[in-house]
Order: sequence, then structure tokens, then C-alpha cells
Amino acid sequence: MNVLTRYIVKEILKSAFIAQLLLLTLFNLFTLSDELDDIGKGSYGLTEVFYFLALTSPTVFYELMPASALLGSLFALGNMGNYRELIAMRAAGLPVFGIIKSVMLAGMLLATTAVLVGEFVAPSAEEKAQLIKVTSQNQQVMLKTRYGLWLREERQFINVRQVEENGDLADISIYEVDGQQHLYRSIHAERAQFLGNQQWQLHNVKQSDISPEQMRSSTENERVWKSSIAPDLLKIVVVNPDNLSLYDLAMYVKFLKDNQQKSHTFEMALWGRIVNPLVIFVMLLVSTPFVIGVRRGINVGARILIGAVIGMGFNIFDITVGHIGLIYDLNPPLMAFIPSLTVLAITLLTIKRLQ
Repeated sequence: MNVLTRYIVKEILKSAFIAQLLLLTLFNLFTLSDELDDIGKGSYGLTEVFYFLALTSPTVFYELMPASALLGSLFALGNMGNYRELIAMRAAGLPVFGIIKSVMLAGMLLATTAVLVGEFVAPSAEEKAQLIKVTSQNQQVMLKTRYGLWLREERQFINVRQVEENGDLADISIYEVDGQQHLYRSIHAERAQFLGNQQWQLHNVKQSDISPEQMRSSTENERVWKSSIAPDLLKIVVVNPDNLSLYDLAMYVKFLKDNQQKSHTFEMALWGRIVNPLVIFVMLLVSTPFVIGVRRGINVGARILIGAVIGMGFNIFDITVGHIGLIYDLNPPLMAFIPSLTVLAITLLTIKRLQ
């Protein structure tokens, strides 16, 4: 790596880091404003809010990396253009492709950082954040294990093996203990539907009453079960793409396909995760012809506005294409790559004209 390449990479990384810090702070301030409205629900207080913000920050960091790369590159290369550094570099024999190569090298480092955070830090941190928020607000003792979800409500210990996307429960066991912590009743239901007003409709119920003298069993087709456990508390165990790494997403898509279940949403999330590093390179590439081809003297505010417009335009285009793919059941890899490849093609044509 020569001196000019090292200088360009260092300036872009420094500017991208500053942009990432500012954007992350801004997003966390908006999140803080929303979370303050929930303070007082159960035991959800200011401490839990800051824990929530800290644990959701890795996910936000991962999602903001393309925008940070774009803003950082616009700012760094724009300053070099304003101070005639790019002209001096080209006069010294560094071609436009050499500048682009340096920008792409910085992008490789940014993409590597994003992948490491997005795959190894963000999923588990996001799950813990949702767990802290929901359990604090609902005041139930909850434990998620390989054997399902365990909750405690007064003298009831509840085990839920499956939570469906619509909020219904399946394979539910309820264990009731007396004042001496002795088990005296066991209830099992195949399914449960939330009726509102702290009531659940249990289906295919089997009950066992236990005492030192005898054990009695009974069955019912349906029964109303009163519980303060709300569907919001149970949503955290529904599989969420934000809580899964790339490998886990791939395994879950395979599981859904093997069981002939609808997997399109998770396939879109999987390919979106794969494409995200490419988006970082595309955003960096977009800034290069723009800075080189536009007249000097554009101030910092104008560059930030330009970066925001480009980033928002790409994001809207990406979301629109993704929703079209979901609505019409189109090929997930194709829908994931279309926005990035379209912008990449336009950028490469612009660079060719500059050369």
C-alpha cells in the first residue's frame, strides 16, 4: 500500500467513523424519546431504557454502515477536492481508477467490521434487549430454554413449547403449587388463543389434580384461562430475522422448506443480509464520480444533504423492490440484488464518462 492509498483509506475510515457516531447518536436519541413514554410500565425504568439502547445499538450500527460509508466518503473526498489534493494526486500520476481502488479498500475494512458486528454481536444483543424490555413491562419471571419458554405468575409455572406468528400458543403446560411449594395441579393444553381482557381460550385440555391420597384426571374440549400474560410478552420467542445470524437464517429457511412452510419472508431477510456488504461498496463507489466530477467549493452542509438524498433514495428504492418481491412472491436473490446492481451500473457508466 503506497502513501497516497494509505492516506485516502485513513481519511475515509476516519470520516465514516464520525458519520457512524453521529448517526448512531441521532437514532438512539429518537429511540430514547420513544422509550421514555413506556417508563412506569411494570418495572421498566430509566436503567432498563439505557440497557435497551445499549443492546440495540449493534443492530443499528450494522444497518447504518452503508449510510455512514457514503457520508464519510463524500466528506473525505470532498475535502480533498476542495483543497486540490485530488488534482495533485492525479497530476502525480494517480488515475481515477487508483482513487477508486483506495476507496474500495476502505470499503473492505468497513464491510468486514459490519459483518463481524452484524453476525456475532447484533443478533444476541437484540434478543437480550427485547427480553429486558418485555419482561420488565409485564413483570413476569421468564426463562427461554431449548425446552420452550418458562414463565412464572404467582403460584403458576407455565411452559410454552411453541409460539406462532399470530400470537397463538401450542403445547402449553401449567403447573400450580400451594403455599408450601408442593405441586397440586397440572394442566396441559394443545393450543391457546388470546381473547383479550387477560383471558386465553385453551383447547383440548387435560388436567391432573395431585394430593397425598390420590390423583384425579379430567379432560375438556375448551376452557377459559385467566392470566396476565399478554401476547406481547411472548412475541420475543417468535423467530425474528433481526435476532438471527446469517447461518441461523439459512438453517431456519432450510427448516421451513423441509417442512413445507412459507419461507419467503426469511429468504428475503437472508439475501438482504448477504447483499448488505455489497451495498457498502456501492455507496462508496457512488461518492467517487460525484466528488471528482462536481465543481470544487461545495461546503460540508451541502455534502451531507447530498449524501442524505442519495442514501434515502436508495433506501426507498430498496424497500419498494423488497415489498414488491414479497407481494408477488418473486425470486428473493433477484429482488435483493436489483437495487444495488442498478445503482452500481449507473455509477460505473458515470465513472466511464469521467475517464
